[in-house]
Amino acid sequence: MMEHPARIGNGLLAALPPADFGMLVPHLRKVSLERDAVLVRSGDPIDQIYFPESGTIAFIMEMPNGQTVATAVVGNEGAVGLLTALGPSLSPLTAVVRVAGTSLQISPARFHAAFNRSGAIRHAVQTHARALLAQVQHVAACNALHSVEARMARWLLHIHDRVDGDILPLTQEALSELLGVRRTTVTHVVRKLRTSRAIRSNRRSLIEIDRPRLEAAACECYEVMRRRIDRIISPEEIKAGTHAPPAHKKTSRVRDPLLARLDEAHRETRTHGVTSRRLRGH
Repeated sequence: MMEHPARIGNGLLAALPPADFGMLVPHLRKVSLERDAVLVRSGDPIDQIYFPESGTIAFIMEMPNGQTVATAVVGNEGAVGLLTALGPSLSPLTAVVRVAGTSLQISPARFHAAFNRSGAIRHAVQTHARALLAQVQHVAACNALHSVEARMARWLLHIHDRVDGDILPLTQEALSELLGVRRTTVTHVVRKLRTSRAIRSNRRSLIEIDRPRLEAAACECYEVMRRRIDRIISPEEIKAGTHAPPAHKKTSRVRDPLLARLDEAHRETRTHGVTSRRLRGH
């Protein structure tokens, strides 16, 4: 049995057995995700599924009056547009890149074909749906019960969990969209967090965080959500439902042909990227 390509940077794909992953490999391409790019807009057909390898994407609810509020964020533990595997549908939310990165991309039709043939892929979709639902439910409660300062600290921690380093490239406009508040409110809250030394910010839209102080400023929702979602998306939990077939006779250790094919596809499409499209009303 061929080795699984461990270098894949997305947790859902990395947990798939090699044979199931092999159904997707010929149709995956690697793309760059630019900050503030809109991957899909609320009400539009989902024409691509994204499996981030780095960066952070926010799911944004856009109200008729132009106000926005975030309902969830995903990084390399999840995906964007994955629920279209259950059937063609319009996106209920707008997905916006908040921290730039890279992603593996596949068309819904190609993914749906593999989804119908693979129990492991179906389990990965179920895992993602459970984690996303858990996050959306808890965010709804947090938005109703906790202060803007505590919620901002929580969002910054969620994003920090999904990036390298302690500097987050977030504008006040992006924070306003995440929180569903005016930019004047964001300015006030940023000032308070800066006074408590939980963050440092500058005019280049960079926020440097002090993790212990930021955790102290956040509500209890952050830790509760982190533990709950970590249990859902743990590699052991994902692999437990894949029901991979028993291994066949071992072969000599050679470079995984699946990974070689994916690297070749990356080289052919490395000039492709997702460019920025702004939210309506901004």
